Amino acid sequence: MKAPTTDLPVSAFNRNVVLLSLCQALLNTGTILLVSVNALIGRELAPSVALITLPMALQFLGLMTATIPASLIMQRIGRRNGFVLGNLVGLGGALCCIAALEWSHFTLFCTGTFLLGIGIGFGMLYRFAAVEAAPEGQHSHAISLVMAGGVIAAVLGPNLAIFSRGWVGSTPFSGAFVGLLGLYGLALVLLSRVRLPQPASHLSADRGRSLRHIALQPVFLISVVAGVTSYTVMNLLMTATPLAMDRCGFAFDDAAHVIQWHVLGMFVPAFFTGRLVDRFGAPPIMLAGGALMLLCIFVNLQGQSEWHFWLALVLLGIGWCFMFVSATSYLTRAYRPEEKARTQAANEFLVFSCVSLSALLAGWLEATVGWLNMNWLMLPVVLFAMLLVVALTQWPAPEDAPGQPT
Repeated sequence: MKAPTTDLPVSAFNRNVVLLSLCQALLNTGTILLVSVNALIGRELAPSVALITLPMALQFLGLMTATIPASLIMQRIGRRNGFVLGNLVGLGGALCCIAALEWSHFTLFCTGTFLLGIGIGFGMLYRFAAVEAAPEGQHSHAISLVMAGGVIAAVLGPNLAIFSRGWVGSTPFSGAFVGLLGLYGLALVLLSRVRLPQPASHLSADRGRSLRHIALQPVFLISVVAGVTSYTVMNLLMTATPLAMDRCGFAFDDAAHVIQWHVLGMFVPAFFTGRLVDRFGAPPIMLAGGALMLLCIFVNLQGQSEWHFWLALVLLGIGWCFMFVSATSYLTRAYRPEEKARTQAANEFLVFSCVSLSALLAGWLEATVGWLNMNWLMLPVVLFAMLLVVALTQWPAPEDAPGQPT
């Protein structure tokens, strides 16, 4: 594949990374907004307990569905045009959800969250676009900066969920989706200012190694293990938390503020996680993230006060940040330029197929086995993933690997 053009000045690179960070912030604001309200809406509209978190699961199913097409579409039409397309789909999903709440229509609401998931699936590639826009040697910092856009989301998302409840009188949660319309519209404005390298104009005979060859590399396997574990465990516990807090008698505002601190835990460390990866290597940071997730589970098992929920979710957020940012950085070592699209697509598909399943199970598990048993179930999952990272790190890299990971 012909290499993309990169004849942009350094100042343009920096501006583009900042703009992509703001777009990521808007995307994350919408996602956190959805986390705050989706399970509660599902409890009102769902015909059975097992379907309470189906809208959230379909959101992640839409995300998973978009992963492979999004990478391939962007390879053909460019990153910016792909992000614009994703935001337009998100606008359509928000409109569907508003209509569904007005009519109390569960199926239509699920359709809307599925479309929102597709839009989010396109937006999840912001971090890879930032890597491509960053100067050589600044890739980990670029990923961290884009992920740090979530700090804005941590402030805006839960507060938007609280304040928007009064925007539409007849249906309290409709205002949240009106807010989503504004977020996606603002992202379109920011994207109009982004200037990224042009996609390759044609394909060459050399398309690189097979996906099977790429996927069997230790660096790819480690990235997927860390990415799947961090996002799946985090999403399951995060999605169930508003339900668990509601069951314990806490107000919606209390749960929203706990989610806010959780998101701060997810994204504030992103300002320095890239530097930690550069200094210590990705696998040690993945293991540090796993240790923090274990500590989160320990706190959850100690009690169900607001303090327990708050501290556990902050630890969960920091653990996710360490594991996911280091996994994203590590993955960039697994492919050559001509292998980028399908490698990224495979990684996203594997990660978010597991996340979709966790979102579907969250409401059912909280309602059946209970909050404490959910945490006990996550304990061996995190431990097993940490052992896999340690074991896979000992495997020698293949002779034709793109580069030796740190």
